[in-house]
Amino acid sequence: MGPARELATKLFHAAIDRADPYAAVKGQLARENRDVVGRNIVIAIGKAAIPMMRAALETVPEPRTALVVTNPENICDIPGVTVLAGAHPVPDESSQAAGRAIVDLLSKAGPDDHVTALISGGGSALAVAPVTGVSLQNKADINAALLAGGIEINEMNLVRQQLSDLKGGGFLRHASPAKVTAYLLSDVIGDDMRAIASGPTVAPIGTRADAVKTLKDHGIWDQVPVSVQKHLSKPNTPTTHLAATNTIVGSNRLSLEAMLAAVPEDWNATIATDTLVGDVGDAAEFVLNAGHTAPPGPQVLIFGGETTVKLGGTGRGGRNQELALRVALGADGRLRDGWTFLSGGTDGRDGPTDAAGGLVDANTMGRMQTNGADPQALLQNNDSYAALSASGDLLVIGGTGTNVADVQVLILP
Repeated sequence: MGPARELATKLFHAAIDRADPYAAVKGQLARENRDVVGRNIVIAIGKAAIPMMRAALETVPEPRTALVVTNPENICDIPGVTVLAGAHPVPDESSQAAGRAIVDLLSKAGPDDHVTALISGGGSALAVAPVTGVSLQNKADINAALLAGGIEINEMNLVRQQLSDLKGGGFLRHASPAKVTAYLLSDVIGDDMRAIASGPTVAPIGTRADAVKTLKDHGIWDQVPVSVQKHLSKPNTPTTHLAATNTIVGSNRLSLEAMLAAVPEDWNATIATDTLVGDVGDAAEFVLNAGHTAPPGPQVLIFGGETTVKLGGTGRGGRNQELALRVALGADGRLRDGWTFLSGGTDGRDGPTDAAGGLVDANTMGRMQTNGADPQALLQNNDSYAALSASGDLLVIGGTGTNVADVQVLILP
């Protein structure tokens, strides 16, 4: 691995280290005092649930009841804790069982109890509790339609909340009248707490009418199951949401700042944007333009966000792999010789693949063609995984146990 690729990888791991969920939760809890008369109920959901729970167990006193819901690759036994696995990104029966377990536990909370919620990305799919009249298959169908439609994450969560008995303040509704304190590892750009795991400890993003408008605006209302259409067409019932104390303990922006701090002093470095969102093709253009207009001399441009991919093919990949492929395809004549670009998901997984993203450079296209790959055809088929595999540019690091969305770095000599 050359120096530029080594630097890109180093900065990527700096982002992941800053989002370490164990350290973030333990540090926050150590600064707080809690006086609980009854039980401590500790619930952790999301891809970072295991390390967040471990930190809480070292700080939150007995008597306590603890439940974890995470993805299968991160699951492990924790003494005294019920640990469940859900499915991601499309929920299944295991996700529904996990959702029921959370609702059951919260419903037993009394006025002297204290609920500690540890929330991280992925929780929306890992634990589901469909509203009455909407089946798990209905939820899975609409979730798949949302993912395939290239819909921005906040809009996706707006729709999901209106179909859930858990999201959009569900923890507060079921745990009433207990006190609820939540610690959030944000995978949402801008750290809107209503969108992190679909906001189980905050009020919902919008109303049923807003969800209907979103689905119609994106042209997928007619693809929605009839039961979902029927539920969303009902008027919202006014509810009183109890207040929770919500604290962000890790985020994409904090990880970008950690990347910036890890750049060697002999490089010029800047955070080009912390809102690289929207269509992946537009994001690639933004990266290429930033590189094209960068000042002379060695430059490190850092980006953060979460793009969307509109599926039109049958290939495999993810938004980070496709972003890397698009940058490599468009770099000729726009980026200076010797460029290197990394795009990766901080959770270590990009789409339904074993890769976190892609690490491409000025020689990527040549390697693909030498190995018989047609990058443009593979891109058209949404097969960025095959393209980057052919050039040896898949970024594979395994699950990280954290998730603060995606980070990118462009290195220019």
